[in-house]
Amino acid sequence: MSKDANEIARLLSRHALAVCQTYLPNGRKTGNHWIIGNLAGAKGRSMHVRLQGPDYGPGAAGKWADKATGEHGDLLDIIAAANGSISFPETLEEARRFLSLPQPLPAREPTPFTPSNNAAKAMRLFHSGKNLHGTHAERYLRGRAITASLQYEALRFHPHCYYREDDDAPLQSFPALLAAITDLSGTLTGVNRTWLDPATPALASILDPRRAMGRMIGNGVRFGLVRDVLIAGEGLETVLSIRTLLPWIPAVSALTADHLALLHLPLSLRRLYVALDNDPAGDMAWATLSRIARAQGTAAFPLVAALDDWNGDLRRLGFAASRDRALAQLRPEDIAPALSL
Repeated sequence: MSKDANEIARLLSRHALAVCQTYLPNGRKTGNHWIIGNLAGAKGRSMHVRLQGPDYGPGAAGKWADKATGEHGDLLDIIAAANGSISFPETLEEARRFLSLPQPLPAREPTPFTPSNNAAKAMRLFHSGKNLHGTHAERYLRGRAITASLQYEALRFHPHCYYREDDDAPLQSFPALLAAITDLSGTLTGVNRTWLDPATPALASILDPRRAMGRMIGNGVRFGLVRDVLIAGEGLETVLSIRTLLPWIPAVSALTADHLALLHLPLSLRRLYVALDNDPAGDMAWATLSRIARAQGTAAFPLVAALDDWNGDLRRLGFAASRDRALAQLRPEDIAPALSL
C-alpha cells in the first residue's frame, strides 16, 4: 500500500469498533472481537475482527480472519466489501469520508451500507417503552448516585426487552433502560439498551449488558437544549452524573470512546467540555474531538474526573467533592448559573 493508504489504515484501526458497527452491522462485540458470518456481512460466527491492539503489525486492531474460508485482511477490505467491492481508490475515498464524519458538513450523503430497517426497529423499540418514573430503570440509576431529573425524552424503560447472546443462543428477556440516539436535528437514529437484573437495581448478569442498534456515528443520547455550550462524554451513566453535578449545561452521551471521537458538533457551539474517562481510549477521544472542535471555531476543554470516570467520583467521593472538582474546571462564564441554584 502507498504511504497515504497505510496512514488511512492506521487511523481506521483506532476506530475498529466504529468501523465494524457501521459496515458490518449484523455482527456483535464479544470480548476483543467483532463476530460476524463473513465479509459480505451475513449473520454468523465464522469471521472475527480484532477490536483492540497496536496500529499495525501482529495483533493489530482491525485485522480480521474468516475461519471457514481462510481469508484475512484489514478494515479497508471490510469497507470495500460493504460498498459492493468498490475499487481501491474508491475504498480510500470512502475511508476518508468515514474518518472525516465529525466535520459539520460531510462531503456527501452517507452511502447505503446500514440496513434501512435498523432505525425503524430502534424507533419501534423505543416507543414501546414507558416513562422512567417509578421503574426498575430509575432505581438502577438512583443506585448509582445519579440524582439528576430523569424526565428526559431520551430515556425510557422496557420491562421485557429481548436479549440473545449470539445467533445460536436462546432468546431471553430482561428489564432494560432504553436511551434514544439522535442526530443534531433530533431525528432518532438508534437506541441503546442497558439490560438490568430483574431482582436488583444492577446490570443483568449477561455477557454484554449494553448494546446499541441503529446508526451511532456522529450521534448521541442528548440531554438539554444546546445553544453555545455543551458537555460531551462517553457512557450514559457518566453523562447523567455530569447532569447531576452541572444541571444547567446541556450534555450528550456518545456511549463509547470511539463514538465520542466521531461526534458531530452544532455549528453554534462556542465552548465544548469533554468529560473524559481516565484511560487511553478517553485520551484518544479527547485528542480527536478537541481537534475537530477547534477546527470549526469551538473552544474545547477537558473535564477530568479524579477516579476512573465521573460516576465513580459521584459514588465514591460524594456530590460535594465531585461538584467542586467539576466547577473548578469550568470557564467563569459557565460557573455563573451555579450561583443561583
